[in-house]
Amino acid sequence: MKPTELVYSSHDRSEYLHKDWIVQRALENWNNKTVFYLPMSSGSRKDQEYSWGTFSWYFDRFRQFGLDPRTFMYEDSISRHDAQLFFDWLLHSEVVILGGGAPETGMDRYRAMGGKYFGNSNAFLETLRTRQVQGKLTVGFSAGAAQLCEYSCDDYTPAFGLMTKVITTLHYESASDPWLYTLAHRHPDCMVFGLPNDSGVATAQGHTGQGNFWQLIWFITDNSWDRPEDQWHIKTRQGARIEHKYADGRSWSFNGGDIMLRVWYRDGGRQAWVKKPDCPVFHDRDSQRETHYRSVEEILGER
Repeated sequence: MKPTELVYSSHDRSEYLHKDWIVQRALENWNNKTVFYLPMSSGSRKDQEYSWGTFSWYFDRFRQFGLDPRTFMYEDSISRHDAQLFFDWLLHSEVVILGGGAPETGMDRYRAMGGKYFGNSNAFLETLRTRQVQGKLTVGFSAGAAQLCEYSCDDYTPAFGLMTKVITTLHYESASDPWLYTLAHRHPDCMVFGLPNDSGVATAQGHTGQGNFWQLIWFITDNSWDRPEDQWHIKTRQGARIEHKYADGRSWSFNGGDIMLRVWYRDGGRQAWVKKPDCPVFHDRDSQRETHYRSVEEILGER
């Protein structure tokens, strides 16, 4: 079981998140080692080039191992041939990264790529969904993180929702807690997470044999960025965890290696369980009490 979505918050190209979770995923494929970076949420062409530059230097390190980094920049006048190339790369790249900028700018442009050239403004989202079914990894960084979640963390705008019923805020610090509680209260059907630098959450999803929908969430913390002048920005190196807020005011903090399993039942009910690496059993997310379940397979096998 591999993640098909990853959203994260980082100050720079921290090694664990970018190498082990992103680059290595592309290099695992014998025939297709492509990473497709989309800077289209950044405004001008110059802004998009800058956004690509913040990643390209890191990807260049892995070209010797066969990594094929690609990008595509938005312009008002793109040929239909180039638009088709865009969707071909989007569909077939082993890893796609939605980059930084303004979430609404990017979403408008992604919709325009399908609407303007192929008469289907949902073509971008439909292609992401196809990637999801195929088991490919789609990553959201900065604006891309908001776009992949259920809602944008800033303005309640529905996003692409590839990461089902999840809302994340980036660069989390404790001063953000009131806003996290507000989001949790407004969207009680969603899991709300505050992601400090450098951390992320990844998901996979599917259906059980009884037709119920499940989602597995991996929590990721990265302490690998060690440039002394950046220490203030890397909150995970200061002990910060991924913060999860409940609609009723409670909270739960997660470290790297923790997992959460969610199940939505066909009758409308839902449950969630949490497991930490050093604990032999899952805890019920709602009551925070221990259960007898020891594995994801055990839980899903009963549902």
